[in-house]
Amino acid sequence: MNVSDVMNAQVRTALATDSVSLAMRIMLGARVSGLPVVDDKGQLVGMITEGDLLRRAEVGTDHHRPRWLEIVLGPRRMAQEYVDTHSRRVGDLMTSDVVTIEESAPLGEAVALMEKHRIRRLPVTRQGKLAGILSRSDFMRAFLHALPETTAAETSDADISRRIDQEMLRCPWITRSAIKVGVAKGAVEIDGVVTNGAMRDALRVLVENVPGVTGVRDRLVVEEPARGYFK
Repeated sequence: MNVSDVMNAQVRTALATDSVSLAMRIMLGARVSGLPVVDDKGQLVGMITEGDLLRRAEVGTDHHRPRWLEIVLGPRRMAQEYVDTHSRRVGDLMTSDVVTIEESAPLGEAVALMEKHRIRRLPVTRQGKLAGILSRSDFMRAFLHALPETTAAETSDADISRRIDQEMLRCPWITRSAIKVGVAKGAVEIDGVVTNGAMRDALRVLVENVPGVTGVRDRLVVEEPARGYFK
């Protein structure tokens, strides 16, 4: 999947010249926690989020520090904080250094960026212009869409067994000769030996994810290797 397959192309935006109150109304109305900020040509110039609006003089959440600390912080820091807590222009409060991704990028690249930068939404661009936005909820929708819809009645035991075999062969951590799988009316029994509890859980998950499986009976035995044999 690419980013364009999952992103939301219907994006609410703000202009850098918009008022903070307008941006707040847009976020509340659209039930989103952040807005891309664009210029009059549609170029992305920043992001404004709920976090940028937490410290406001109007509601008394601006910083109140002792005089000695203000001296330590210095006039530049104090002046910037005044702008952050008193300005009513989106352009003064937005984050200008925005992490973006091209709409043609693989979905895995988007996930890596969101994890690396610890962000919840990722603006999507097309030749520098805003084309959409990707949020964590979009990944949930993609996951639900990707789930197989095959029912147990449509899947034979032989087909289930074949699919389990195919999936196990894709997993290098499985010693296939040590595992025995039996299928009867959609119920799967797993027998054999694994070297740790994580492998046992992973095998159960592997089988549960195969379309048509109605239940899993785990008869696996965990036998940890002798200390020093595996590192």
